[in-house]
Amino acid sequence: MIAEDANDLSTKVARHLPYLRRYARALTGNQSSGDSYAVAVLESVLADPNLVANHPDSRLALFAIMHSIWNSSGAPTGEADNGVSGRAQSHLAALTHNSREALLLKTIEGFDTDQIAAIMGIDGDEANHLVEIALREMEASVRGSVLVIEDEAIIAMDIADIVETMGHRVTGNARTHAEAVSMAATDRPDLILADIQLADNSSGVEAVNEILAQFGALPVIFITAFPERLLTGERPEPAFLINKPYTEEQIRSAVSQAMFFASTDTLAV
Repeated sequence: MIAEDANDLSTKVARHLPYLRRYARALTGNQSSGDSYAVAVLESVLADPNLVANHPDSRLALFAIMHSIWNSSGAPTGEADNGVSGRAQSHLAALTHNSREALLLKTIEGFDTDQIAAIMGIDGDEANHLVEIALREMEASVRGSVLVIEDEAIIAMDIADIVETMGHRVTGNARTHAEAVSMAATDRPDLILADIQLADNSSGVEAVNEILAQFGALPVIFITAFPERLLTGERPEPAFLINKPYTEEQIRSAVSQAMFFASTDTLAV
């Protein structure tokens, strides 16, 4: 019986772990730092399995543990290893405490207000208020240019409209790997929004990798119906990954986060 319970707990944790790691990476702005928090959550569960086993919602329980560890550590972001990272860190210091966490929980991870309140140990009104504050503060932080890589015309137009409404400039929409690389070479973007499966069956991931090889580090957001293809833990993963179907709020949140963490000299801050 004990073995069965342990197996059941392992299954529950494993099912939610990729998304916990996504949240942790988005919080810290650094994959290795984010993964260290995910490991800390696992260590807490191993030390006291009842934290999850006795909770009616295992996913909510894991994120609550994550938030507790994050807060107790002082909510530090990844170490600034260059000037770009340093400027992003200085932006973070200006954000209202806990607002970014609430925003990510709502728009990226899909928790409702009551769940966010439970995870963060606050009431629902405060949770809503924090989300509103985060959106205003982060969208006002930076402006830049965005390359959209998406083969479905309606989706591409919708994403472009959202991005432009936020005050960013869309450099173009690429439907194939070759178009993406060409457009990036013609007009270097500050941010890339990409699907992973393109019109000619080429890979959006490969297109992004080729662009990054040319320009170096650029913030990237993948929007895909197949997140499990990227959240494998076996290779470098995107800090920002949105599931299809997406919401406008998810796009706005991810773009603000990505621009915020990876602001560059070309951005009008």
